[in-house]
Amino acid sequence: MDISFKFDPEVIIGADTLSMAGTVASRHGSRIMVAADHGLDSQTVNRLKNILEDSMLEAIVFDGIEEKSPVEMADNIVELACAAHCDAIIGFGGHNAQIVSRMAAIMAPMRISSFELLDGRVFHGKIMPFISIPTEGTDALSFTDHFIASDPRSRLIKSIPSPAGLYSAVILDSSLFKFITGNAAAAYIVAGLFTALEAYCSAKTNFLSDSVLERSLTLFAKLARSGNAGFNADSFAQAIFLASFGTAVSSPGIGAALSAAITARTPISKQIASAALFPIISQRLIASRPEKMARLANLLGAPKAASVAETANSAADAIQRTLASLSVSPNLKEYNIPLDRLTAAAETARNLDFVSNSPWSVSEEEVFNILKEVF
Repeated sequence: MDISFKFDPEVIIGADTLSMAGTVASRHGSRIMVAADHGLDSQTVNRLKNILEDSMLEAIVFDGIEEKSPVEMADNIVELACAAHCDAIIGFGGHNAQIVSRMAAIMAPMRISSFELLDGRVFHGKIMPFISIPTEGTDALSFTDHFIASDPRSRLIKSIPSPAGLYSAVILDSSLFKFITGNAAAAYIVAGLFTALEAYCSAKTNFLSDSVLERSLTLFAKLARSGNAGFNADSFAQAIFLASFGTAVSSPGIGAALSAAITARTPISKQIASAALFPIISQRLIASRPEKMARLANLLGAPKAASVAETANSAADAIQRTLASLSVSPNLKEYNIPLDRLTAAAETARNLDFVSNSPWSVSEEEVFNILKEVF
């Protein structure tokens, strides 16, 4: 059953909802810039192009964004979109495609460069409408008023303000997630579960975020119990959206910041970095949020104990069992990455504003200890 959330931005979830792209894009004009992931097969990109053209729109396609492309790629998109007098940008693809195209939508009206945006140049209210069509689901900062990008000059992460009204719509077509199979599916489930948990345990949590995030955790726990062979794209689409929405209402945590910092400095994917951080940060959350960690333990199949504290303590074993059952390794030591290479990156992550919403004190020493446990 398709779900359409009528708030700003409009979020459309369901199988084959990609067909709505023409209707959504036509609200903004006749020329649409499609910033597409290079990893998408040409048939999928052509399908979107045909949908737009069937709505009497002209689609200008840039399909050069790769998983590790620097955010400078946004400069190419801006140049092409401005030269073609485009009225809106569609970000079509995985996490990096969404970041790069989101930056381009902010940069285009002011004709500023990606470096100027990274350096904090203030935008003046002008934006190019942005339509997000992710093929890997949303992430922790999809709906927040800021997002994280990696500065290619230093390979350190920076927080970029996201102006209100930037998003026109988000289309979560679960049929686009069906390529996520096997170990990849398991890593996405674990990363989504971790995203939802951090926001659920945040010091900024509230009734609305708790309600949304508990539903997300329930869906992710069910996906995890199904194992690698039981990945359900429709359930994943709903779970990952609720995790992102709940995070925007609450707050991301140090795990979201550190996973982004690790990915910026190493060849490790965001999903694998999240899986490695998950059990380590969960140990800290057991002490600071025992009631909520007890709830997670129950969702992951741990029996209720005599007290909330005992049930919360069982969450650590439940998480390790979940990772083992999904064959997701939380060990990054095999990458042989020197700790010195990550110290500055981790400190940058710790200094992001939202980290102050963590339910435990995230000191410089604490971040270093987490890195030592991971690497």
